[in-house]
Amino acid sequence: MINAAGAAGFAFALTGILTGETLAPALAGLVAAQAARALAGWGTSRVAARHALRVKTRLRREALSVALGRGRGDASSVGEAAGAVVDEIESLDGYFSLFQPAALDARIGPLVIAGAVVLASPVSAAILLATLVPFAAIMALAGGAAGAEATRQFEALARLSGHFVDRVRALPVVLAFQAEARETARVAQAAQEVSQRTLGVLRIAFISTAALEFFAALAVALVAVYCGFSLLGLLPFKVPESLDFRHAFFALALAPEFYAPLRRLAAAYHEKQLGEAAAARLRPLLAGGPPAPITPLGLDAAPEVRLRDLTLRFGDLVIGPLDAVAPAGALTALVGPTGSGKSSVLAAILGLSPLEAGSVEVGPLRLADTGGFAGLAAWAGQAPAFLPGTITENLMAAAPSVTAEAALAMADRVGLTPALARRDLAADTRLDERGSGLSGGERRRLALARALLKPAPLLLLDEPTADLDPVAEAEIVALIRAAARGRTIIVATHSEVLAAAADHVVRLP
Repeated sequence: MINAAGAAGFAFALTGILTGETLAPALAGLVAAQAARALAGWGTSRVAARHALRVKTRLRREALSVALGRGRGDASSVGEAAGAVVDEIESLDGYFSLFQPAALDARIGPLVIAGAVVLASPVSAAILLATLVPFAAIMALAGGAAGAEATRQFEALARLSGHFVDRVRALPVVLAFQAEARETARVAQAAQEVSQRTLGVLRIAFISTAALEFFAALAVALVAVYCGFSLLGLLPFKVPESLDFRHAFFALALAPEFYAPLRRLAAAYHEKQLGEAAAARLRPLLAGGPPAPITPLGLDAAPEVRLRDLTLRFGDLVIGPLDAVAPAGALTALVGPTGSGKSSVLAAILGLSPLEAGSVEVGPLRLADTGGFAGLAAWAGQAPAFLPGTITENLMAAAPSVTAEAALAMADRVGLTPALARRDLAADTRLDERGSGLSGGERRRLALARALLKPAPLLLLDEPTADLDPVAEAEIVALIRAAARGRTIIVATHSEVLAAAADHVVRLP
Protein backbone atom coordinates (compact mmCIF):
# COMPACT_ATOMS: atom_id res chain seq x y z
CA MET A 1 0.00 0.00 0.00
CA ILE A 2 2.92 2.33 0.61
CA ASN A 3 4.12 1.70 -2.97
CA ALA A 4 0.61 2.33 -4.29
CA ALA A 5 0.43 5.63 -2.41
CA GLY A 6 3.79 6.66 -3.83
CA ALA A 7 2.74 5.74 -7.36
CA ALA A 8 -0.52 7.64 -6.94
CA GLY A 9 1.34 10.68 -5.69
CA PHE A 10 3.74 10.47 -8.64
CA ALA A 11 0.88 10.09 -11.14
CA PHE A 12 -1.10 12.98 -9.69
CA ALA A 13 2.00 15.18 -9.59
CA LEU A 14 2.84 14.47 -13.22
CA THR A 15 -0.77 15.01 -14.27
CA GLY A 16 -0.81 18.26 -12.32
CA ILE A 17 2.25 19.48 -14.22
CA LEU A 18 0.54 18.75 -17.51
CA THR A 19 -2.82 20.28 -16.53
CA GLY A 20 -1.58 23.14 -14.39
CA GLU A 21 -3.15 21.86 -11.14
CA THR A 22 -1.58 22.51 -7.75
CA LEU A 23 1.24 20.08 -6.93
CA ALA A 24 1.51 20.49 -3.16
CA PRO A 25 -0.87 17.67 -2.07
CA ALA A 26 0.55 15.20 -4.60
CA LEU A 27 4.16 15.99 -3.72
CA ALA A 28 3.41 15.76 0.01
CA GLY A 29 1.83 12.34 -0.51
CA LEU A 30 4.82 11.22 -2.60
CA VAL A 31 7.35 12.32 0.05
CA ALA A 32 5.34 10.76 2.88
CA ALA A 33 5.03 7.47 0.98
CA GLN A 34 8.77 7.28 0.26
CA ALA A 35 9.63 8.09 3.89
CA ALA A 36 7.23 5.42 5.14
CA ARG A 37 8.73 2.94 2.67
CA ALA A 38 12.26 3.63 3.87
CA LEU A 39 11.22 3.37 7.51
CA ALA A 40 9.39 0.08 6.90
CA GLY A 41 12.40 -1.39 5.10
CA TRP A 42 14.76 -0.36 7.89
CA GLY A 43 12.48 -1.79 10.57
CA THR A 44 12.02 -5.07 8.72
CA SER A 45 15.77 -5.51 8.25
CA ARG A 46 16.47 -4.76 11.89
CA VAL A 47 13.86 -7.18 13.21
CA ALA A 48 15.01 -9.92 10.80
CA ALA A 49 18.67 -9.44 11.77
CA ARG A 50 17.85 -9.72 15.47
CA HIS A 51 15.80 -12.86 14.86
CA ALA A 52 18.65 -14.40 12.87
CA LEU A 53 21.11 -13.58 15.66
CA ARG A 54 18.89 -15.23 18.28
CA VAL A 55 18.50 -18.38 16.19
CA LYS A 56 22.22 -18.64 15.43
CA THR A 57 23.17 -18.09 19.06
CA ARG A 58 20.82 -20.82 20.25
CA LEU A 59 21.91 -23.30 17.58
CA ARG A 60 25.60 -22.55 18.12
CA ARG A 61 25.20 -23.10 21.87
CA GLU A 62 23.45 -26.45 21.28
CA ALA A 63 25.89 -27.60 18.58
CA LEU A 64 28.92 -26.65 20.65
CA SER A 65 27.50 -28.49 23.65
CA VAL A 66 26.97 -31.62 21.55
CA ALA A 67 30.42 -31.37 19.94
CA LEU A 68 32.16 -30.95 23.29
CA GLY A 69 30.12 -33.80 24.76
CA ARG A 70 31.29 -36.32 22.20
CA GLY A 71 33.32 -39.22 23.47
CA ARG A 72 36.90 -39.87 22.50
CA GLY A 73 35.75 -42.87 20.51
CA ASP A 74 33.65 -40.73 18.20
CA ALA A 75 35.09 -41.02 14.72
CA SER A 76 33.90 -37.64 13.57
CA SER A 77 36.57 -35.13 12.64
CA VAL A 78 37.18 -32.28 15.06
CA GLY A 79 37.55 -30.02 12.03
CA GLU A 80 34.15 -31.02 10.66
CA ALA A 81 32.55 -30.38 14.06
CA ALA A 82 34.22 -26.96 14.17
CA GLY A 83 33.00 -26.24 10.64
CA ALA A 84 29.44 -27.13 11.66
CA VAL A 85 29.53 -24.89 14.74
CA VAL A 86 31.07 -21.92 12.91
CA ASP A 87 30.54 -21.97 9.13
CA GLU A 88 27.33 -23.95 8.67
CA ILE A 89 25.42 -22.18 11.43
CA GLU A 90 26.63 -18.83 10.06
CA SER A 91 25.14 -19.82 6.70
CA LEU A 92 21.71 -19.73 8.33
CA ASP A 93 22.02 -15.95 8.80
CA GLY A 94 20.93 -15.12 5.26
CA TYR A 95 18.03 -17.56 5.45
CA PHE A 96 16.50 -15.83 8.48
CA SER A 97 17.59 -12.23 7.84
CA LEU A 98 17.07 -12.09 4.05
CA PHE A 99 15.06 -14.99 2.65
CA GLN A 100 12.27 -15.25 5.22
CA PRO A 101 11.32 -11.52 5.04
CA ALA A 102 11.60 -11.65 1.25
CA ALA A 103 9.40 -14.76 1.09
CA LEU A 104 6.70 -13.11 3.21
CA ASP A 105 6.87 -9.97 1.07
CA ALA A 106 6.70 -12.04 -2.13
CA ARG A 107 3.54 -13.83 -0.96
CA ILE A 108 1.70 -10.63 -0.04
CA GLY A 109 3.31 -7.78 -2.01
CA PRO A 110 2.38 -8.73 -5.62
CA LEU A 111 -1.23 -9.40 -4.66
CA VAL A 112 -1.50 -6.01 -2.92
CA ILE A 113 0.07 -4.27 -5.92
CA ALA A 114 -2.20 -6.16 -8.36
CA GLY A 115 -5.20 -5.14 -6.26
CA ALA A 116 -4.14 -1.50 -6.50
CA VAL A 117 -3.55 -1.77 -10.27
CA VAL A 118 -7.03 -3.30 -10.73
CA LEU A 119 -8.55 -0.01 -9.55
CA ALA A 120 -6.90 1.81 -12.44
CA SER A 121 -6.56 -0.88 -15.13
CA PRO A 122 -7.91 -4.44 -14.73
CA VAL A 123 -6.23 -5.51 -17.99
CA SER A 124 -2.81 -4.35 -16.74
CA ALA A 125 -3.35 -6.31 -13.52
CA ALA A 126 -4.26 -9.42 -15.55
CA ILE A 127 -1.04 -9.04 -17.60
CA LEU A 128 1.05 -8.84 -14.43
CA LEU A 129 -0.61 -11.88 -12.85
CA ALA A 130 -0.27 -13.95 -16.04
CA THR A 131 3.51 -13.44 -16.16
CA LEU A 132 3.84 -14.98 -12.68
CA VAL A 133 3.49 -18.48 -14.14
CA PRO A 134 6.88 -18.68 -15.98
CA PHE A 135 8.47 -16.70 -13.15
CA ALA A 136 7.42 -19.31 -10.56
CA ALA A 137 8.48 -22.20 -12.85
CA ILE A 138 11.98 -20.76 -13.29
CA MET A 139 12.36 -20.22 -9.55
CA ALA A 140 11.36 -23.83 -8.83
CA LEU A 141 13.82 -25.26 -11.37
CA ALA A 142 16.65 -22.97 -10.29
CA GLY A 143 15.95 -23.68 -6.63
CA GLY A 144 16.26 -27.44 -7.04
CA ALA A 145 19.53 -27.17 -8.96
CA ALA A 146 20.97 -24.59 -6.55
CA GLY A 147 20.00 -26.73 -3.54
CA ALA A 148 21.86 -29.76 -4.86
CA GLU A 149 24.95 -27.68 -5.63
CA ALA A 150 24.82 -26.00 -2.20
CA THR A 151 24.74 -29.39 -0.47
CA ARG A 152 27.80 -30.55 -2.42
CA GLN A 153 29.53 -27.24 -1.62
CA PHE A 154 28.98 -27.73 2.13
CA GLU A 155 30.27 -31.29 1.94
CA ALA A 156 33.43 -30.08 0.22
CA LEU A 157 33.84 -27.24 2.72
CA ALA A 158 33.41 -29.65 5.64
CA ARG A 159 36.11 -31.93 4.20
CA LEU A 160 38.44 -28.97 3.78
CA SER A 161 37.80 -27.71 7.32
CA GLY A 162 38.23 -31.15 8.80
CA HIS A 163 41.41 -31.87 6.90
CA PHE A 164 42.97 -28.50 7.69
CA VAL A 165 42.13 -28.45 11.42
CA ASP A 166 43.16 -32.06 11.96
CA ARG A 167 46.48 -31.53 10.18
CA VAL A 168 47.17 -28.41 12.26
CA ARG A 169 46.60 -30.47 15.40
CA ALA A 170 49.00 -33.10 14.08
CA LEU A 171 51.56 -30.58 12.81
CA PRO A 172 54.46 -31.89 14.94
CA VAL A 173 53.91 -35.38 13.49
CA VAL A 174 53.70 -34.00 9.94
CA LEU A 175 56.97 -32.12 10.43
CA ALA A 176 58.66 -35.05 12.13
CA PHE A 177 57.99 -37.34 9.17
CA GLN A 178 58.68 -34.61 6.57
CA ALA A 179 55.19 -34.93 5.10
CA GLU A 180 54.71 -31.19 4.55
CA ALA A 181 54.59 -31.40 0.73
CA ARG A 182 52.10 -34.27 0.69
CA GLU A 183 49.76 -32.66 3.23
CA THR A 184 50.01 -29.28 1.48
CA ALA A 185 48.96 -30.93 -1.77
CA ARG A 186 45.98 -32.57 -0.06
CA VAL A 187 44.83 -29.28 1.46
CA ALA A 188 45.24 -27.58 -1.94
CA GLN A 189 43.18 -30.33 -3.60
CA ALA A 190 40.39 -29.93 -1.03
CA ALA A 191 40.48 -26.13 -1.46
CA GLN A 192 40.24 -26.53 -5.24
CA GLU A 193 37.16 -28.72 -4.82
CA VAL A 194 35.51 -26.06 -2.64
CA SER A 195 36.32 -23.43 -5.28
CA GLN A 196 34.74 -25.51 -8.05
CA ARG A 197 31.62 -26.20 -6.00
CA THR A 198 31.27 -22.52 -5.12
CA LEU A 199 31.54 -21.52 -8.77
CA GLY A 200 28.85 -24.08 -9.60
CA VAL A 201 26.47 -22.52 -7.09
CA LEU A 202 27.20 -19.01 -8.37
CA ARG A 203 26.74 -20.12 -11.97
CA ILE A 204 23.22 -21.35 -11.30
CA ALA A 205 22.44 -18.22 -9.29
CA PHE A 206 23.58 -15.92 -12.10
CA ILE A 207 21.69 -17.83 -14.81
CA SER A 208 18.45 -17.97 -12.81
CA THR A 209 18.71 -14.27 -11.90
CA ALA A 210 19.18 -13.34 -15.57
CA ALA A 211 16.13 -15.37 -16.58
CA LEU A 212 14.00 -13.85 -13.83
CA GLU A 213 15.07 -10.32 -14.74
CA PHE A 214 14.13 -11.03 -18.34
CA PHE A 215 10.55 -12.02 -17.45
CA ALA A 216 10.19 -9.12 -15.03
CA ALA A 217 11.31 -6.67 -17.71
CA LEU A 218 9.03 -8.36 -20.24
CA ALA A 219 6.02 -7.95 -17.94
CA VAL A 220 6.72 -4.25 -17.42
CA ALA A 221 7.19 -3.82 -21.18
CA LEU A 222 3.84 -5.51 -21.92
CA VAL A 223 2.05 -3.18 -19.50
CA ALA A 224 3.82 -0.16 -21.01
CA VAL A 225 2.89 -1.21 -24.56
CA TYR A 226 -0.71 -1.85 -23.56
CA CYS A 227 -1.08 1.46 -21.75
CA GLY A 228 0.59 3.41 -24.55
CA PHE A 229 -1.46 1.84 -27.34
CA SER A 230 -4.62 2.21 -25.25
CA LEU A 231 -4.01 5.95 -24.78
CA LEU A 232 -3.33 6.34 -28.51
CA GLY A 233 -6.37 4.27 -29.46
CA LEU A 234 -4.23 1.88 -31.51
CA LEU A 235 -5.09 -1.40 -29.78
CA PRO A 236 -5.99 -4.02 -32.42
CA PHE A 237 -8.62 -5.53 -30.10
CA LYS A 238 -11.34 -4.27 -27.82
CA VAL A 239 -10.78 -4.07 -24.04
CA PRO A 240 -13.38 -3.60 -21.28
CA GLU A 241 -11.87 -0.34 -20.07
CA SER A 242 -10.99 3.16 -21.18
CA LEU A 243 -7.72 4.55 -19.83
CA ASP A 244 -6.87 8.19 -19.29
CA PHE A 245 -3.32 9.43 -18.71
CA ARG A 246 -3.57 9.48 -14.90
CA HIS A 247 -4.80 5.86 -14.61
CA ALA A 248 -2.41 4.59 -17.26
CA PHE A 249 0.57 6.22 -15.61
CA PHE A 250 -0.54 4.89 -12.19
CA ALA A 251 -0.65 1.31 -13.57
CA LEU A 252 2.68 1.74 -15.34
CA ALA A 253 4.35 3.18 -12.22
CA LEU A 254 3.21 0.19 -10.16
CA ALA A 255 4.27 -2.45 -12.71
CA PRO A 256 7.93 -2.53 -11.59
CA GLU A 257 6.76 -2.58 -7.96
CA PHE A 258 4.74 -5.73 -8.73
CA TYR A 259 7.97 -7.61 -9.41
CA ALA A 260 10.12 -5.85 -6.81
CA PRO A 261 9.25 -8.38 -4.01
CA LEU A 262 9.82 -11.26 -6.40
CA ARG A 263 13.18 -9.84 -7.44
CA ARG A 264 14.20 -9.57 -3.80
CA LEU A 265 13.05 -13.16 -3.28
CA ALA A 266 15.07 -14.30 -6.28
CA ALA A 267 18.13 -12.45 -4.97
CA ALA A 268 17.67 -14.12 -1.56
CA TYR A 269 16.80 -17.55 -2.97
CA HIS A 270 20.45 -18.56 -2.87
CA GLU A 271 20.37 -17.90 0.88
CA LYS A 272 17.44 -20.31 1.14
CA GLN A 273 19.39 -23.08 -0.56
CA LEU A 274 22.46 -22.46 1.59
CA GLY A 275 20.34 -22.40 4.74
CA GLU A 276 18.51 -25.61 3.90
CA ALA A 277 21.74 -27.38 2.97
CA ALA A 278 23.34 -26.23 6.24
CA ALA A 279 20.27 -27.32 8.22
CA ALA A 280 20.36 -30.76 6.61
CA ARG A 281 24.00 -31.19 7.67
CA LEU A 282 23.35 -29.84 11.17
CA ARG A 283 20.32 -32.04 11.78
CA PRO A 284 22.29 -35.25 12.53
CA LEU A 285 24.59 -33.34 14.87
CA LEU A 286 21.69 -31.91 16.86
CA ALA A 287 19.43 -34.97 16.61
CA GLY A 288 20.65 -36.48 19.86
CA GLY A 289 20.37 -33.20 21.76
CA PRO A 290 22.93 -31.97 24.27
CA PRO A 291 24.69 -34.52 26.47
CA ALA A 292 22.95 -35.46 29.67
CA PRO A 293 23.97 -33.29 32.62
CA ILE A 294 26.38 -34.81 35.07
CA THR A 295 24.81 -35.50 38.41
CA PRO A 296 26.98 -33.95 41.13
CA LEU A 297 28.33 -36.14 43.93
CA GLY A 298 29.03 -34.75 47.39
CA LEU A 299 32.67 -34.14 48.24
CA ASP A 300 32.32 -35.42 51.79
CA ALA A 301 33.27 -39.01 50.96
CA ALA A 302 35.51 -40.77 48.47
CA PRO A 303 33.45 -43.12 46.26
CA GLU A 304 34.04 -46.73 45.31
CA VAL A 305 34.51 -47.28 41.57
CA ARG A 306 33.20 -50.56 40.15
CA LEU A 307 33.56 -51.88 36.59
CA ARG A 308 31.06 -54.59 35.65
CA ASP A 309 31.77 -56.63 32.48
CA LEU A 310 33.27 -53.49 30.94
CA THR A 311 33.97 -53.93 27.21
CA LEU A 312 35.40 -51.26 24.91
CA ARG A 313 35.76 -51.44 21.14
CA PHE A 314 38.01 -49.36 18.91
CA GLY A 315 37.63 -50.74 15.41
CA ASP A 316 39.04 -54.27 15.49
CA LEU A 317 40.55 -53.75 18.96
CA VAL A 318 38.41 -55.05 21.82
CA ILE A 319 39.27 -54.38 25.46
CA GLY A 320 37.61 -56.52 28.12
CA PRO A 321 35.34 -57.77 29.46
CA LEU A 322 36.75 -56.39 32.71
CA ASP A 323 35.44 -56.73 36.24
CA ALA A 324 37.28 -54.63 38.79
CA VAL A 325 36.80 -52.57 41.92
CA ALA A 326 38.73 -49.51 43.09
CA PRO A 327 38.10 -49.29 46.84
CA ALA A 328 36.88 -45.99 48.26
CA GLY A 329 39.62 -43.74 49.62
CA ALA A 330 42.41 -46.00 48.33
CA LEU A 331 45.10 -45.87 45.65
CA THR A 332 44.40 -48.38 42.85
CA ALA A 333 46.97 -49.09 40.14
CA LEU A 334 45.99 -50.29 36.66
CA VAL A 335 48.98 -52.16 35.28
CA GLY A 336 49.50 -54.09 32.08
CA PRO A 337 51.52 -54.14 28.87
CA THR A 338 51.37 -51.33 26.31
CA GLY A 339 48.13 -51.55 24.37
CA SER A 340 46.23 -53.42 27.06
CA GLY A 341 43.79 -50.52 27.45
CA LYS A 342 44.79 -48.78 30.68
CA SER A 343 44.24 -45.26 29.31
CA SER A 344 41.00 -46.34 27.62
CA VAL A 345 39.62 -47.65 30.92
CA LEU A 346 40.32 -44.30 32.59
CA ALA A 347 38.60 -42.52 29.67
CA ALA A 348 35.61 -44.87 30.04
CA ILE A 349 35.30 -43.99 33.73
CA LEU A 350 35.18 -40.31 32.80
CA GLY A 351 32.57 -41.00 30.13
CA LEU A 352 34.90 -40.01 27.29
CA SER A 353 35.00 -43.44 25.67
CA PRO A 354 31.85 -45.26 24.45
CA LEU A 355 31.08 -48.58 26.11
CA GLU A 356 30.54 -51.65 23.96
CA ALA A 357 29.03 -53.46 26.93
CA GLY A 358 28.99 -53.45 30.71
CA SER A 359 28.73 -50.55 33.11
CA VAL A 360 30.75 -48.11 35.20
CA GLU A 361 29.59 -47.21 38.72
CA VAL A 362 30.99 -44.46 40.91
CA GLY A 363 29.48 -44.64 44.35
CA PRO A 364 25.70 -44.86 43.95
CA LEU A 365 25.78 -43.47 40.38
CA ARG A 366 25.87 -45.31 37.06
CA LEU A 367 27.57 -43.88 34.00
CA ALA A 368 24.52 -44.68 31.87
CA ASP A 369 22.38 -42.44 34.10
CA THR A 370 24.75 -39.48 34.47
CA GLY A 371 26.44 -39.25 31.06
CA GLY A 372 29.91 -38.90 32.60
CA PHE A 373 31.84 -38.34 35.78
CA ALA A 374 34.11 -35.51 34.63
CA GLY A 375 32.38 -33.12 37.03
CA LEU A 376 33.45 -35.05 40.12
CA ALA A 377 36.87 -36.19 38.89
CA ALA A 378 40.28 -34.61 38.57
CA TRP A 379 42.33 -35.86 35.64
CA ALA A 380 45.93 -35.77 34.46
CA GLY A 381 46.61 -37.55 31.17
CA GLN A 382 49.70 -38.71 29.30
CA ALA A 383 49.61 -35.75 26.91
CA PRO A 384 48.41 -32.83 29.05
CA ALA A 385 46.63 -29.96 27.32
CA PHE A 386 47.00 -26.41 28.57
CA LEU A 387 45.21 -23.11 28.21
CA PRO A 388 46.97 -20.26 26.40
CA GLY A 389 48.06 -18.29 29.46
CA THR A 390 50.52 -18.21 32.32
CA ILE A 391 51.64 -21.17 34.40
CA THR A 392 49.71 -19.77 37.37
CA GLU A 393 46.53 -19.47 35.30
CA ASN A 394 46.91 -23.07 34.16
CA LEU A 395 47.39 -24.23 37.75
CA MET A 396 44.19 -22.47 38.81
CA ALA A 397 42.15 -23.55 35.76
CA ALA A 398 40.52 -26.54 37.47
CA ALA A 399 40.00 -24.75 40.79
CA PRO A 400 39.34 -21.02 40.25
CA SER A 401 38.53 -20.59 43.93
CA VAL A 402 42.09 -21.34 45.10
CA THR A 403 44.52 -18.48 45.59
CA ALA A 404 47.65 -17.96 43.54
CA GLU A 405 49.71 -18.65 46.67
CA ALA A 406 48.03 -22.03 47.15
CA ALA A 407 48.58 -22.86 43.47
CA LEU A 408 52.29 -22.04 43.69
CA ALA A 409 52.55 -24.08 46.90
CA MET A 410 51.16 -27.09 45.05
CA ALA A 411 53.62 -26.45 42.22
CA ASP A 412 56.41 -26.59 44.79
CA ARG A 413 55.06 -29.87 46.19
CA VAL A 414 55.21 -31.56 42.78
CA GLY A 415 58.76 -30.28 42.21
CA LEU A 416 58.14 -27.44 39.74
CA THR A 417 60.03 -24.78 41.73
CA PRO A 418 63.44 -25.41 40.05
CA ALA A 419 61.79 -25.21 36.62
CA LEU A 420 60.12 -21.90 37.50
CA ALA A 421 63.35 -20.49 38.92
CA ARG A 422 65.12 -21.04 35.58
CA ARG A 423 62.65 -18.79 33.76
CA ASP A 424 62.76 -15.00 33.83
CA LEU A 425 59.00 -14.67 34.37
CA ALA A 426 58.79 -17.68 36.72
CA ALA A 427 55.10 -18.58 37.22
CA ASP A 428 54.08 -15.75 34.86
CA THR A 429 55.69 -17.57 31.92
CA ARG A 430 53.09 -17.94 29.18
CA LEU A 431 52.27 -21.32 27.65
CA ASP A 432 50.49 -22.37 24.49
CA GLU A 433 48.09 -25.29 24.16
CA ARG A 434 50.92 -27.83 24.04
CA GLY A 435 52.92 -26.39 26.91
CA SER A 436 55.79 -25.45 24.61
CA GLY A 437 58.90 -24.48 26.54
CA LEU A 438 58.37 -27.12 29.22
CA SER A 439 60.00 -30.54 29.17
CA GLY A 440 57.89 -33.69 29.17
CA GLY A 441 58.45 -34.20 32.88
CA GLU A 442 57.61 -30.57 33.66
CA ARG A 443 54.37 -30.81 31.69
CA ARG A 444 53.37 -33.90 33.65
CA ARG A 445 54.21 -32.23 36.96
CA LEU A 446 52.13 -29.19 36.01
CA ALA A 447 49.18 -31.40 35.00
CA LEU A 448 49.49 -33.35 38.27
CA ALA A 449 49.54 -30.15 40.34
CA ARG A 450 46.47 -28.88 38.50
CA ALA A 451 44.63 -32.15 39.15
CA LEU A 452 45.57 -32.19 42.82
CA LEU A 453 44.29 -28.62 43.25
CA LYS A 454 40.79 -29.59 42.13
CA PRO A 455 38.64 -30.51 45.17
CA ALA A 456 37.31 -33.71 43.58
CA PRO A 457 36.69 -37.02 45.37
CA LEU A 458 37.97 -39.03 42.38
CA LEU A 459 41.47 -38.60 40.96
CA LEU A 460 42.48 -40.32 37.69
CA LEU A 461 46.14 -40.26 36.66
CA ASP A 462 47.62 -41.66 33.46
CA GLU A 463 51.35 -42.47 33.73
CA PRO A 464 52.08 -39.68 36.23
CA THR A 465 55.68 -40.83 36.80
CA ALA A 466 56.71 -41.21 33.15
CA ASP A 467 59.72 -39.12 32.00
CA LEU A 468 60.93 -38.85 35.63
CA ASP A 469 64.22 -40.01 37.11
CA PRO A 470 64.12 -42.45 40.09
CA VAL A 471 64.48 -39.70 42.71
CA ALA A 472 61.70 -37.58 41.20
CA GLU A 473 59.57 -40.69 40.73
CA ALA A 474 59.84 -41.52 44.44
CA GLU A 475 58.82 -37.96 45.35
CA ILE A 476 55.74 -38.08 43.08
CA VAL A 477 54.75 -41.52 44.41
CA ALA A 478 54.90 -40.19 47.96
CA LEU A 479 52.81 -37.17 46.93
CA ILE A 480 50.18 -39.39 45.31
CA ARG A 481 50.07 -41.58 48.41
CA ALA A 482 49.48 -38.50 50.54
CA ALA A 483 46.73 -37.32 48.17
CA ALA A 484 44.97 -40.67 48.55
CA ARG A 485 43.74 -39.65 51.97
CA GLY A 486 40.13 -38.61 51.46
CA ARG A 487 40.13 -39.48 47.73
CA THR A 488 39.75 -42.48 45.49
CA ILE A 489 42.76 -42.53 43.15
CA ILE A 490 43.10 -44.74 40.06
CA VAL A 491 46.48 -44.68 38.33
CA ALA A 492 47.37 -46.23 34.97
CA THR A 493 51.07 -47.00 35.12
CA HIS A 494 54.00 -49.10 33.95
CA SER A 495 55.96 -48.16 37.07
CA GLU A 496 56.53 -51.06 39.43
CA VAL A 497 57.46 -48.52 42.13
CA LEU A 498 54.05 -46.87 41.89
CA ALA A 499 52.28 -50.23 41.65
CA ALA A 500 54.07 -51.41 44.80
CA ALA A 501 52.91 -48.30 46.65
CA ALA A 502 49.27 -48.86 45.66
CA ASP A 503 46.66 -50.23 48.05
CA HIS A 504 45.05 -52.27 45.28
CA VAL A 505 46.34 -53.47 41.89
CA VAL A 506 44.24 -54.36 38.82
CA ARG A 507 46.22 -56.20 36.15
CA LEU A 508 45.04 -56.03 32.56
CA PRO A 509 45.96 -58.86 30.19
